[in-house]
Amino acid sequence: MSTTSVVIAAYADERWPHTVNAVASAQNQAPPPLEVILVIDHNPALAARARSELSGVTVRENTGPRGASAARNTGVRQSSGSIVAFLDDDQSAVGVDWLQCLCRHFDDEQVVGVGGKILPEWGQQRPRWFPPEFDWVVGASYAGLPDVAGPVRNVWGGNTAIRRSALDAVGGFRAGFGKTGAVSRPEDTDLCLRIARAMPDRHWLYEPAAAVAHRVPDERRTPVYFVRRCWDEGRGKAALARFIGMAASTSSERRYTARVLPRALSRECRTGLREHDLRGLVCGMAILVGFTTTAAGWLTEMVIGSMTARPRRRNHGV
Repeated sequence: MSTTSVVIAAYADERWPHTVNAVASAQNQAPPPLEVILVIDHNPALAARARSELSGVTVRENTGPRGASAARNTGVRQSSGSIVAFLDDDQSAVGVDWLQCLCRHFDDEQVVGVGGKILPEWGQQRPRWFPPEFDWVVGASYAGLPDVAGPVRNVWGGNTAIRRSALDAVGGFRAGFGKTGAVSRPEDTDLCLRIARAMPDRHWLYEPAAAVAHRVPDERRTPVYFVRRCWDEGRGKAALARFIGMAASTSSERRYTARVLPRALSRECRTGLREHDLRGLVCGMAILVGFTTTAAGWLTEMVIGSMTARPRRRNHGV
């Protein structure tokens, strides 16, 4: 992949072993990328360690606001390839053909970017109550996505390749809009929709063969995290709607709500009732809780947004 730069954003000392794996998996691609750029997000000690311990990788520090969006933009500015691939620091390519599976689609000039499949790596056994349709909660691809390569509205920032010209056309990721601390906003969906608006004759592609493994920490296996992440997702999609518009920002979500979730709920209820399997009933309950919480987060953010945007009346006195 002599025309492809791989950008990895990292920020946490405790993720160092996973960052090393992510860098190695990118370097071991066949054919190899033009370059691997590791961007450290406001952690000078981690940047110094990366420069000292990693070879064959360009280490840069985020020059923008804290967060994945600005860190990735820093990597793009430092890159030389006509295609930029992104990999998260807690992910690693499943095979040596990961990059090739992504980039082979750029032979079609109408393809502006390609996203791959993200497989959850639970460490321990997958929680029995966790519905696969909600794997997006832990940053993985969810059940209901296409099984073969095809057009999609958006791809996911931790496993994607994008034409550099498209990134430049919209100024990259929206700085300050993304996952920073306790705030979670869909910066990857925002980028895809802005590029689609700027280049209406191009499209995004999902390629499930380009798979990466995504580490799921133990703290994300709990019902508490599940509910909190659903709430954050709802608020994030509502915030996105204020930037992009309701129709574009909710098109995939409407299909997911109308088709994917009802099938999943029906499946789990049948399993629970016919086979007397408590797991099915609990999983069905998780689907209902997840949907309700996400919808509540969305409504809350829409109300907050409308109140913030409402012009304040001037008090002229009597």
